[in-house]
Amino acid sequence: MEFNSAQERFWADTYAQRYIEKNRDFDTPLAAKAWAQMLRATDGQVGSYLECGCNVGRNIAALKIALPTAFASVVEISRPAFEFVSGTYSLDRSFNGAILDSDFERASFDLVFTMGVLIHINPDQLLENLTKVLDYSRKFILVGEYFNRTPVSLEYQGESDKLYKRDFGKFLLENFDVKCVDYGFLWSQIYGEAGFDDVTWWLFEKQS
Repeated sequence: MEFNSAQERFWADTYAQRYIEKNRDFDTPLAAKAWAQMLRATDGQVGSYLECGCNVGRNIAALKIALPTAFASVVEISRPAFEFVSGTYSLDRSFNGAILDSDFERASFDLVFTMGVLIHINPDQLLENLTKVLDYSRKFILVGEYFNRTPVSLEYQGESDKLYKRDFGKFLLENFDVKCVDYGFLWSQIYGEAGFDDVTWWLFEKQS
């Protein structure tokens, strides 16, 4: 597999197995409660969704409860994680590789989301990655990431240039024709057992 950045190589190869082990055991019913909260403004309009960067599928498991009739699709860069999630869940569409390299043949989904993924993307490729996310969305886009008012790079697991915080919601509003219909914060004090570590989330609706 060819990579578009050092960050993609790190998540697909170097850190892949450790990340899988780190993300296996969470409180799925609590996660489903968080997802119901994040999707309340969609008013039952999500019949299909695409997760960009699903790892072992903990969000898929929660959404099977929160959106039991919706069709799930995924993009995942790590081969071991992709094999795990595709062997565990019934998926409509799936792609093993980077978001930028994915191709679902002009398919679109009611909801496309990232959860703790944009923070690990090279900032120089953030606009390109989000353009891909927006292109896949028929109506809603949700991003759940670490927040900082100004862009900043932090050390992650002893590695530099692997974690970036910023105001991702503002970035979408400034670069795309979208409307923010809801937003919130998943405090780890309450949602840590569900795998949400102080995550700020925004739900957008496409305007064109």
